[in-house]
Amino acid sequence: MSSSVDNRKLTLIGGGGVRTPLVVYGVNEAAEALGAREIVLYDPDQERLALMVAMGRAIVAESGGALQVHAAPSLEAAIEGAHFVLNSIRVGGIAQRASDEQTIIRHGYSGQETTGPGGVAKALRTVPVAIEQARLIERLSPDAWLVSFTNPAGLITQAISAHTRARVVGICDTPVELFHNIARALGEPAEDVECDYVGLNHLGWIRAVRLRGVDIIDRVLADDAILRQLYLAPLFDFDMLRALRLIPTEYLYFFYERRRALDNQRASGASRGGEIERLNRSLIGDLRSRLEAGDTTGAVQTYAAYLAQRSGSYMKLEAEAGSAFAPDLAPQPDPFRASTGYHRIAVDVMSALTGARPSRHVVNVRNQGALAELADDDIVEIASDIDRDRIVPIPAAPLPAAVQAGALVQGLRTRRNRGRAQRQPSGRLQGDADPPGDRRVEPVAAHAGRTVRTCARRWPLRGAGAVARACGRLKAGAARPRRTRTSHCRHGRRPRVRRRIVRAHYAHSAHTLYGHRELVMQRSHHRPGT
Repeated sequence: MSSSVDNRKLTLIGGGGVRTPLVVYGVNEAAEALGAREIVLYDPDQERLALMVAMGRAIVAESGGALQVHAAPSLEAAIEGAHFVLNSIRVGGIAQRASDEQTIIRHGYSGQETTGPGGVAKALRTVPVAIEQARLIERLSPDAWLVSFTNPAGLITQAISAHTRARVVGICDTPVELFHNIARALGEPAEDVECDYVGLNHLGWIRAVRLRGVDIIDRVLADDAILRQLYLAPLFDFDMLRALRLIPTEYLYFFYERRRALDNQRASGASRGGEIERLNRSLIGDLRSRLEAGDTTGAVQTYAAYLAQRSGSYMKLEAEAGSAFAPDLAPQPDPFRASTGYHRIAVDVMSALTGARPSRHVVNVRNQGALAELADDDIVEIASDIDRDRIVPIPAAPLPAAVQAGALVQGLRTRRNRGRAQRQPSGRLQGDADPPGDRRVEPVAAHAGRTVRTCARRWPLRGAGAVARACGRLKAGAARPRRTRTSHCRHGRRPRVRRRIVRAHYAHSAHTLYGHRELVMQRSHHRPGT
């Protein structure tokens, strides 16, 4: 793909999802840098697809621009000739997420769609469809970049990378949101603050905060006023963060504070998925009414209010037993023009891949030696230099003890029977860079290890058993999954996925293969994203 191309076609699979207008806005805004002439949306839900095409066109009309927004009649038509394919699918729809989370909560686990049993259930439904779609991209547009939003992002990217030749990069806005929150809390321009981030998707930490080249993480961790501004809700014990000497992303809350998360979900009587389902239902009805009446301005305003309500309530339920429908939600910046967000990371990565704006971003890519503790083909979430048609992970320093002993390396090492860097009986890895006997780190490292292994070792299952057992025996280290059998509709419209299709080969510590058989997917439809 050459930077001279100025009529690029972008495709969004899962184009009926409610984030689609935001993506269209971002692509339209950066159309010149991307060389984009059109964005093609595909979704098996034709009504939702038509609505989001209309919303996309309204967004372009309101903001100005020449980007064309079209619906594709088939997945093949959407992919063929594309330079970039964005994938944002939710097999089973938001209703399935809500059902999963309630089932998980009922059986004594915190309900979350990308970690623990919820992450397993979503991966089991999604991996076969994602692989099949990636193989179609490989065949119809072999030079295209597949930019995957689909959760659980690390697992999906790992599966596609391992079982297809598609050029894939996984993206998530969680790290960059935290970077900007740190800069804002410091009162400094974001470009003057550099964060040293390492981890897996939804399992990452910042281990250095450099202000104009000087590491000030100890200053950040020592200041309660700064720490209170890092997350939208109070998530972590500050003394624990100081003991870790790390700043975790918000998803570590479901490991470090798992009991608190569960208690708050039970107290509220709801889950995030259930609240999003209600928000989406109201949004779709309002958008349809306004667009049918020709009120495109009102439709765009309604959509912006939805995004603000959704982002303003993020983690409130799990951290405070709060609600997305509370009247006192904090005001949010304009979701379209915010400096971070779902659409920004996608546009920035694509712009860099065209060669128009070479830059450095945290993305989910093959390790390629960046983290010495992990295999080259492990998908890691790490800062990478991105230029025309290439992504180069930045070599990183040895992992901190709290990460090695706690969550990251242990899970990947366990699932790979490679015999390298064997664990010592203590659970620490040979070659650990931190000195033994560090009283500040070791207790928290041990705590991290316990929390990540809770599903398997410290939370005995109640009820019918595990997702893994309900799906059949999953052999760790299996070389390939069984192929998906589909109906004549083909390619993700109605997949009939075998129960044993996903192997434990894909699992890492953040997505432990335990849960309840009610979470196992049967013949679920590929529904729009959220």
